[in-house]
Amino acid sequence: MRQYEMYEIVLKGSAPEGSEASVDVSAVISHNGQKKQVRGFYAGNGVYKIRFLPEESGLYSWKVTGRLSAEGSAEAEPAAEGEHGIVRASGEHYAYEDGTWFYPFGTTVYALAHQTDELMDQTIDTIAHSPFNKVRMCVFPKHYNYNHNEPAYYAFRSEKPEEEESAGEAAKKYGVWNPDHPDFRFWDAFEDKIFRLGRLGVQVDLILFHPYDRWGFASMSMEKNLTYLDYLLRRFAAIPNLWWSMSNEYDLTPAKSLDDWHTLEEYVAANDPYRHLISSHNCFHFYDASRPAITHDSLQVKVVNMVASERARLHKPVMIDECCYEGNLAEYWGSISGKEMTSRFWQAVTTGGYCTHGETFLDKDADEDSAIVWWAKGGRLTGESPKRIAWLRRLVESFKAPIDPVVSKWDVLKAAPAEKLQTLAAQMPESTAIMLRAMSCMTEAEKVLMNAGEFGYEGHVDDRIFLWYLNRQTFGRFQIELPEDGRYKVEVLDTWNMTRETVAEDVSGNYKVTLPGREYMAILATRMDHLTSTR
Repeated sequence: MRQYEMYEIVLKGSAPEGSEASVDVSAVISHNGQKKQVRGFYAGNGVYKIRFLPEESGLYSWKVTGRLSAEGSAEAEPAAEGEHGIVRASGEHYAYEDGTWFYPFGTTVYALAHQTDELMDQTIDTIAHSPFNKVRMCVFPKHYNYNHNEPAYYAFRSEKPEEEESAGEAAKKYGVWNPDHPDFRFWDAFEDKIFRLGRLGVQVDLILFHPYDRWGFASMSMEKNLTYLDYLLRRFAAIPNLWWSMSNEYDLTPAKSLDDWHTLEEYVAANDPYRHLISSHNCFHFYDASRPAITHDSLQVKVVNMVASERARLHKPVMIDECCYEGNLAEYWGSISGKEMTSRFWQAVTTGGYCTHGETFLDKDADEDSAIVWWAKGGRLTGESPKRIAWLRRLVESFKAPIDPVVSKWDVLKAAPAEKLQTLAAQMPESTAIMLRAMSCMTEAEKVLMNAGEFGYEGHVDDRIFLWYLNRQTFGRFQIELPEDGRYKVEVLDTWNMTRETVAEDVSGNYKVTLPGREYMAILATRMDHLTSTR
């Protein structure tokens, strides 16, 4: 076995007599004087498995107890090249277990795991040649526009309802789901897809619940929800390339209260021995990402310029997991241009956040039920944004460290309370005081509206790199401010045409950059001694 790669202990025994999900099999894993208890699971056909993740190299020993007993040991060799362990929150950014920075550039394929093998193969091949290193996908099938096909298997076996006449439509058609009896065909196929994505270096942001349901999974009892999570965690927690997303659009699920969501979130955190990332995604009402178990913000929002303020509020990573999709659908959320999708990535990334892509193109003559729309089922990408997102990813990764937002004097003033603005006005020349007094009279609603307007986006990597994204502004000249004690190379970037032009070298302090007067331009300033040290 190797460090950062899941290891399996496989045992044979008789099938469980009761629940096949919550079986009494566990192991104590010992390494370097430390002990970790992990629970095993039943995989069907008399096979039990216990999985653990060696997070260090060296000798590991284990002792299995419960329905079965066994002992053994194995040496974990140092990590293979390219294997870095689980991704975790590191301040307001992400890093692998070994400290290597991770820059998520995600995409969404909600029902990826519920498609045919042929479509899955095509999707995997597309992802392998794309810029995307994170995929959002659901455990349960999704019932929504452009996605009405039945999956080959379901997560659990079902039973005939006790009172069929009074049962709901879902129970009459599919039966009553019993998470105590997993359908092992589903779980075998599902984890194979996770493993395949992991071999590509792709993180799977696994959506545990969602409201778009015709089968009855969204309305299971809390007892059944916890049994399902128990089996999922036993089986998947040692897989390194997983994140837990409690829900897609949690606030649209009438069968679960906010207290229910807190219970489920806390259960996942308490029963995951490897502490994977946990988030919960909203439609309208943001989930409380300040909760201790929540590791990062996962937002659906169209106004991306709030990343820096959300980071400052939470001191956690901020991920815009849904900012609409590049496509041509009749729905507003599925019909932004490639330019707008690319721009939203730049807005988020320049201000220290992260963004997730989606694509929703529908051929004009396509049947909506059988059409292959990427965001729903996968297939091939045809939009204009992925290659521009790839260009941005290469640029960001070349920095060798994550971007933080530059908080300007203007940002501070926009957020300041009225009393502070009035005090500042009294100390300023009248020309400035007039503006500050006017700002002090703004209501909170007016501040929200003003802050949603077109402003610049500025980020930095300590004092080595400064990046300005100018979005739709068509500046002919733009003044930048650099540290006086450094000397910088200045480049003009065309984020749509993917070009870089050096316009100045050996620059410091205030400098006015000449621009072509086009939209979607950016300015990059790199300290000269940093350029020399990285050659």
